[in-house]
Amino acid sequence: GARDPASRSHRGRSLAHVRREELSPALASSIFIARPPLETPTGRFLGVVHIQQLLRYPPPEPLGNLVDKTLEPVSDHAHISEVARALATYNLNSLPVVNSDGRLVGAVTVDDVLDHLLPDDWRAHEDDAPIRKLGGRIG
Repeated sequence: GARDPASRSHRGRSLAHVRREELSPALASSIFIARPPLETPTGRFLGVVHIQQLLRYPPPEPLGNLVDKTLEPVSDHAHISEVARALATYNLNSLPVVNSDGRLVGAVTVDDVLDHLLPDDWRAHEDDAPIRKLGGRIG
């Protein structure tokens, strides 16, 4: 709607945001949309715009036309298994994290989950160790 912050933002500005070097590829794959600080309820999670959507539409396209409102955020108190399951179920690189008021407080990435699940010394293993097929396809 007209009061929706995404309806007033444009695709070009969002693409500039995801081009920032400090963003990991997982975080650059989606833009999480929340109410701005001057609109109530402030910070409320509204949805996500996927990078593919940004690339498919012309620059003046309002973000409000691209927002996926079906993606459920995870709670800031969610267990790691819940987060891993959600990422795997929807084949996502990142998920929005909200507090008990539904305000966007951050994001969790596949890398975050793997860092939590793998042993602390996983990086110390030999680089030339064979890769075992895990039931998926590479490429």
